[in-house]
Amino acid sequence: MSRITTLDAFPVREPVSRRSYTILRLATDSGLTGYGECRAIAPADLEQARRLLSGKDPTAYEVIRRDIASIAALAGGVNMALLDLVGKQAKAPAYQVLGGPTRNKVRVLASVATDAHATAAREAGFRAVAVAVSANALRRLEALRKASPDLDFVLDAAGRLTPTDAAKLASAFERFHLLWLDEPCAVSGVSALRKLAEESVTPLGLGRSVRAAAEFQDLLREQVIDVLRPDIALHGISSIRRMAAIAETYYTAVAPYHTGGPVATAAALQLAASLPNFFIQQIPFPEAAEDRSMRAELTAEPVEAVKDGYAALPAGAGLGININQKALEKYQ
Repeated sequence: MSRITTLDAFPVREPVSRRSYTILRLATDSGLTGYGECRAIAPADLEQARRLLSGKDPTAYEVIRRDIASIAALAGGVNMALLDLVGKQAKAPAYQVLGGPTRNKVRVLASVATDAHATAAREAGFRAVAVAVSANALRRLEALRKASPDLDFVLDAAGRLTPTDAAKLASAFERFHLLWLDEPCAVSGVSALRKLAEESVTPLGLGRSVRAAAEFQDLLREQVIDVLRPDIALHGISSIRRMAAIAETYYTAVAPYHTGGPVATAAALQLAASLPNFFIQQIPFPEAAEDRSMRAELTAEPVEAVKDGYAALPAGAGLGININQKALEKYQ
């Protein structure tokens, strides 16, 4: 039985977009190394996590999940790294450890900032894109649909609309048959969301700003969510699996939110393979080629390669990736 000996954190930043994330590395006394990913973390949180994890058996990842839940910044990334270790110990992909695959490829979605960015994403293999709400969003989607009739769309409101504006927007975009309207308004206004959900035929995606599993259940109970959007960097694999199991009883699909790096992408693909009610996985597709090159350089395997709208399941053990240590130092 192996035991955790060290936890290291490597903050990295993409050269053009300046998108930043932290890669976590867990090592055991058996020589195995597991990787996870989270956002920025405070030194005090890192030290506390080291104390909690030291000497623990990685296979007790559910017990550890509860123990480390109070360190919200690291909890999701640590969970990814633990399942990476468990898979490597078993010499199997993490989705096999979690019960076997429900699919052999994963449908993916790219967030795009400009029309040129959308075109580049389509050329890279994406067949679904998320477009931010803006004053010219209607014209943008009309132009994109005309140029690329095979693209599906998500409209991302990022929780910034009032319920009234969200209702008008949902109605205006009905003819586009959006995959969903993402975060139309703040989740705190449940009664307004319920009214929006009842009056609109456009599906609603919610949850990327929600921290507690109980809040997800409240929204599901109120029947205001069509697509559940938990944050992979925040919750990790295990917690989202628990949320997805609850969502399944409400016939709700799951499309995890992800704006981080390639380690979290690998974790998201493992998660997708294990969920019966999975819909589509968001994968960051940076507009700058330099940023895409960095992401590919960090992992030895092409984990973010997309073909005809789908990403392949990582074939290796654990998360299916190995980190390029030289690239980690280069971009740190």
